[in-house]
Amino acid sequence: MSEYFAELSKALKAAQIFRPCLVLDRDRLDANIALVKQRLAPGLAVRLVDKSLPCLPLLSYIARALETNRFMTFHPPVTQAVLDAFPEGDLLYGKPMPAGAASAALTRGGAGWRSRVCWLIDTPERLSEYGALASALDTELRFAFEIDVGLHRGGFSSPAEIEALSIPKGLRCEGIMAYEAHAPEIPGLFGGAERALKKASAKAADFVAGLDPDRRRTLNIGGSKTALLHGGGVANEVSIGSAFVLPSDFDTPGLDGFQPAALIATPILKALDPVLPGPAALSKTLQALGLFPRKGCYLYGGKWMAEPLFPEVMKPSGLIGLSSNQQFMGLPAGSDVKPGDYAFLRPTQSEAVLQHFGSLAVFSGGRIVEFWPALPMG
Repeated sequence: MSEYFAELSKALKAAQIFRPCLVLDRDRLDANIALVKQRLAPGLAVRLVDKSLPCLPLLSYIARALETNRFMTFHPPVTQAVLDAFPEGDLLYGKPMPAGAASAALTRGGAGWRSRVCWLIDTPERLSEYGALASALDTELRFAFEIDVGLHRGGFSSPAEIEALSIPKGLRCEGIMAYEAHAPEIPGLFGGAERALKKASAKAADFVAGLDPDRRRTLNIGGSKTALLHGGGVANEVSIGSAFVLPSDFDTPGLDGFQPAALIATPILKALDPVLPGPAALSKTLQALGLFPRKGCYLYGGKWMAEPLFPEVMKPSGLIGLSSNQQFMGLPAGSDVKPGDYAFLRPTQSEAVLQHFGSLAVFSGGRIVEFWPALPMG
């Protein structure tokens, strides 16, 4: 591992990057894309999750590799950027938008909002609101039903609820969106992930059976943790985002063999023998008890949603606390870290974290080859 980080450090210095940055390892990304291609069940398309890959060059790179123009979107400013960047893109909302937000986007945005965006409907009330919106704008709006297949985060819980609905004029049903993020967390005592996924697929099939054939264009299920565990069923697409860069929250059996491709790199500003404010004896006593490190360093920046990765055994101290300016990190007693070295952390998630740094420093073949701008938070 130390050889890998030495190579990264050398590349960062050669590129004159002496500030916190997000490094995207494109070679690891390529390997993760290859695993998706290898493990994806036949007949399933991939819908890329823009909130987890909030960078247009990154989305474009993966979309080309997988030959997909499908995107799952969550936030109107990002939706607009994706619509503009991908003229053939088909966008499905991954969460229901307030009717007011939809109205603002449809009024201010271009034609793509009306023809290429599929909204998410989770209640009869929202269906009525979107019907009124379509009427007010004199346009047709596409939508999919959010269905509950076990996560219990909202959506329709039974096919009968949907069958009882009257679809307002101006709305066109495209299909369903199901999410089963709960499956990997189900203990073996209760059947584990495999049983939970089977139940989710079976319930999705019940919903689809109640839809007319012309309302089955989008049959979406899955997320990064489960998409590659689906084999068949009624779904015709799965959503994948974080798996391509593998933040630590996605270390699950469904992604065995994937590699972390996004890392935070930041210079070490200070390396020292740490001392707490107050009597010197206090620090020595706590160090003797193993409650305070004998060595430490201060990072350029900090307090990210990330876990320390290198130098090895680097960790924060509860006695000093966190800082987004100069983060203290404890080190082993024999550490030879010095100012000017780099520390590396692994994001716990990719959404929001990738956008924190402005751009992604793309690492490939032992050097930083280009910079990919991240999308603004909006």
